Amino acid sequence: MRAGLRTVLEAGGAVEVVGQAEDGAAMLACVDAHRPDVVLVDVQMPGVSGLEALRVLCRRPDAPPAAVLTTFDLDDYVAEALRVGVQGFLLKDAEPDALVRAVLDLAAGGAVLDPRITARLLPRLAAGTPPPGPSKLADLTPRELQVLRGLAAGDSNAVIGERLGLAEATVKKYVSALLIKLGAENRVQAALLAQGWGLT
Repeated sequence: MRAGLRTVLEAGGAVEVVGQAEDGAAMLACVDAHRPDVVLVDVQMPGVSGLEALRVLCRRPDAPPAAVLTTFDLDDYVAEALRVGVQGFLLKDAEPDALVRAVLDLAAGGAVLDPRITARLLPRLAAGTPPPGPSKLADLTPRELQVLRGLAAGDSNAVIGERLGLAEATVKKYVSALLIKLGAENRVQAALLAQGWGLT
């Protein structure tokens, strides 16, 4: 699987795979050794699982963006990965171009959500989330709503800033404010909430 992914990712020349790991412990060591721009993690691995390793990785202040590679029958793992702070969810059978684009988007600061995973997660997320109203969307400023729509589209801070005529640092401040107002733990969770509320 890893060899196939490497071939797919490096085929176009836009992505270089700097390391591979057979389990979560090796992945953390690999991140320390190579300082990658993006980490792709399978949640099910021997020894230290990908999910356990992600809990450690995402707590680091200098952690690179991480995306989970999953299959449809791993919804519980995906939900837990969202809670620990991953920036993306990808399916193993995604088209090669989509995988490369996802890695580049993650490296640029974006969030990556495979539409099939999003469709499965939204009902579960919505079931535990109060419907939007005065306590949620109505409390957002027009600019915050624009930034939230950018998050829902999976755009990076740089892309959102370019579209809205804002500095990237300013967008980052808006994102931080949005997470607090929405009660979201990270930009991926905010994006899923926004998609569930039709802000696309």
